[in-house]
Amino acid sequence: MPNHRMNKTIAGYHILMILSAVDFRVNEKEDMVIREYIVEEFPFRVNLDREMAVISNLRPDEWESHFLKAMDDFYDDATEAERTNLLDFAIQLTTADDVVTKEENHFLNLLFENWKPEEA
Repeated sequence: MPNHRMNKTIAGYHILMILSAVDFRVNEKEDMVIREYIVEEFPFRVNLDREMAVISNLRPDEWESHFLKAMDDFYDDATEAERTNLLDFAIQLTTADDVVTKEENHFLNLLFENWKPEEA
C-alpha cells in the first residue's frame, strides 16, 4: 500500500474508526460519536466511501501500524487544541458502550503516550 499522507481531518476519522473496530464490536453510541466528529470536522458534505474502503481492507494485524501513521499525520497538521479535541472524541468513543476493552485501552494509550497532552 502506498504511503499516502492524510490530512488531519481524514487522519482523525481513521483513528476513530480503528478505535471503534479493535474490540470487533461497533455499537450505536460509538457510531454517534464518529458521526459527531464528522459533523464538527467536515465543514462540507464529504464522501467517505474511499476512506471506509481503506479502513475495511486493513487486516487486524495492520490496524496498529495504520493507526500510528494516522496519528503522525494528524499530529503534523494539528494544533494542541485540535489534538486535545480528538483525544476527547477518542475517550468518548472508547467509553460509549460503558466497557473499555484491553484492545481499546492499548490504542487509547498509544495516543496519550505519543502525543503527551499536558493534562495526562
